[in-house]
Amino acid sequence: MAGNMKEFTKGLIKENPTLVLLLGTCPTLAISSSALDSLGMGVAATLVLVCSNAVISALKKFIPDSVRIPAFITVIASFVSIIQMLIKAFVPALDKSLGIFLPLIVVNCIILGRAEMFASKNKVWPSVLDGLGMGCGFTLAITAMGVIRELLGSGTLFGISVTDKIVEPIGIFAMTAGGFFVYGILIALVNKIAKRRNPEPGCASCPMASLCQSKDKRECGEGGEDK
Repeated sequence: MAGNMKEFTKGLIKENPTLVLLLGTCPTLAISSSALDSLGMGVAATLVLVCSNAVISALKKFIPDSVRIPAFITVIASFVSIIQMLIKAFVPALDKSLGIFLPLIVVNCIILGRAEMFASKNKVWPSVLDGLGMGCGFTLAITAMGVIRELLGSGTLFGISVTDKIVEPIGIFAMTAGGFFVYGILIALVNKIAKRRNPEPGCASCPMASLCQSKDKRECGEGGEDK
């Protein structure tokens, strides 16, 4: 049970796909000018992550290595199409706001990365929790950016006026430059939290330690970090 919970919680902060592993940067910067759009993108990506991880894990023994990546993309694209049709049917305004970035979930490196590095090597339930945790981590990160950028850049929050009649909005936060600034601040904040929770340097504190191919830790530089 504890091991399963670890698979879920690791994606929230320690291995947050957006703020620690720096994956999915393109949709994060493009969509996060609005809190509602950010939340919608996060939920859509999470649903695709959970469903694709489950199916890929269940079928891993039947997928030949020679067509592994095309098979993963096919599974992911199928769920993206389903999610996109549901959003078009029930939330057309969100579909219009997300635009091309909704179908581009197919090639989102977070989803393909978890399929390749985790779902294809583990059982179904841990893979589902891994996808849910990574999806929640992505949703938290992109929604936090959306809240900050919309509040400072437009004076609204989820489309509701908050400060635009009190303080003049800072327009740059609604632009790409403001997105990079907020993104950098959140990365620094998460790194600070991670260091406080695990102050010891070296491989043990590295979020990519489980993927490290080095058999001899002496190959790493001082403190266990790669040169």
